[in-house]
Amino acid sequence: MKQIRKRSSVPIYITSAVWLLYCIFFPLYKPSHYMFLIIVGVASYVLFSKLFPGKIITVEIPEEPVTTGDAQIDALYKEGQLAISEMERLRSTISEPEVRIKIDKLINVTGRIFDDVLEDHSDYSKVERFSGYFLPATLKLLNAYDRMSGQGIEGENISGTLRRIEEILDTTIAAYEKQLDALFANQALDIETDIDVLEAMLKREGLSEKDF
Repeated sequence: MKQIRKRSSVPIYITSAVWLLYCIFFPLYKPSHYMFLIIVGVASYVLFSKLFPGKIITVEIPEEPVTTGDAQIDALYKEGQLAISEMERLRSTISEPEVRIKIDKLINVTGRIFDDVLEDHSDYSKVERFSGYFLPATLKLLNAYDRMSGQGIEGENISGTLRRIEEILDTTIAAYEKQLDALFANQALDIETDIDVLEAMLKREGLSEKDF
């Protein structure tokens, strides 16, 4: 989002009117007359531009698409962003505060899952499976909640279904967080290896804590 100032057209109209009136009531047969006309016009425009500064409007600037050079990764990431946009839309239409909080958590974890595949392409298959199975089911439930909660009635079927969706969202959030944690398994293993190597080097050089 970006804020820009939209200039008012009022100063232009007033300046044009000033010029027109000047041409009607004052002579224009010397260079000095034309110079004075220009000065009057500029002064008029500056004055009324301050009186009518226009208004500030907010415009949405489309973000540049994320590209990694890998068509599969890029397509998967885009799919994730579309899913997140749909969650955000549903969050804005669902009025239940607790459900909105749960959707916020889903949005946060989902975003981090898809950010991971940008950094670690080896996680592609895991994130693709997540995107192909879990995300569609979650969005389907949220859309159902949105439709049913908007009916304005509290029948047994509607209330029971809404309650079950609210309950399963807690389980879904936990599953999403577990999925995110699993994506860092490779990185955790690499870090453990680095730690072991560093400890061995320190011990070999007589610089480990035990040596002191």
